[in-house]
Amino acid sequence: MTIHSPASAQSPSAARGTGVLGSGLSDGVAVAAVDALLTVLPTPTVLIATAGSGAVVVGRTGGAVHGAVVASFVGATSADLAVVLADPGSLDAAAGAESGLVSREDIIRPALERAAGVLGLGVLGDARIDDATTLFLDPETVVFDLVGDGVTVGWFAIRLRRNGTAAATGERTVVGNLGRINSVEMALTVEIGRTRMTVRDVLALEPGAVVELDRSVGSPADILLNGRLIAHGEIVVVDQDYAVRITKILDVAESLT
Repeated sequence: MTIHSPASAQSPSAARGTGVLGSGLSDGVAVAAVDALLTVLPTPTVLIATAGSGAVVVGRTGGAVHGAVVASFVGATSADLAVVLADPGSLDAAAGAESGLVSREDIIRPALERAAGVLGLGVLGDARIDDATTLFLDPETVVFDLVGDGVTVGWFAIRLRRNGTAAATGERTVVGNLGRINSVEMALTVEIGRTRMTVRDVLALEPGAVVELDRSVGSPADILLNGRLIAHGEIVVVDQDYAVRITKILDVAESLT
């Protein structure tokens, strides 16, 4: 889903902070992430990012950072990200969030996706509204003030999570570990296509409306495990129920692209 952002007309610049880095997340990556975020974050004015402080944010928000839109990115470089708006109600009202069709998470997720994109290959988890107090107060977190017309309208936080290197294990150990989890249920989803729509178009949907997808007839369907693409297949019918025939299993590198 897309929503127009005045910031997309030009690339904002993030100021390099003193005392906010040193988490292992390089200055350049942090700045690149917030720059990318601001290119699509929907705001009435063009924003710039300046070095911020998590403690100051917590103080400004009454001692706890409630109502943050947070998401976790898992990949070669993993990270936790959060966006907090000083006046989230205005964004909700402008997008018609009270209708139930569009949520604040839907509106801000594209910006989080753009920010996470600078971290390389990986998967961004579901965006959700949550308490981000711990994230903002963590000394490993890099915090930016989002400023428009001299007024701070929100904050962005990003914290690198280092991926541990798995120790070599024998085949017997691996099989034993798998035995512990082989009864765990996972969500398998078959996707035949996607599209992007403006908030206006979403709110205009009604019974009988036709939404065109990005796949042509005969194209393979995507098979996702817990939201991650793992295979391609073709839709078939088995005993009057839809099913999918696996045509290709993707390796890890392919599934992350």
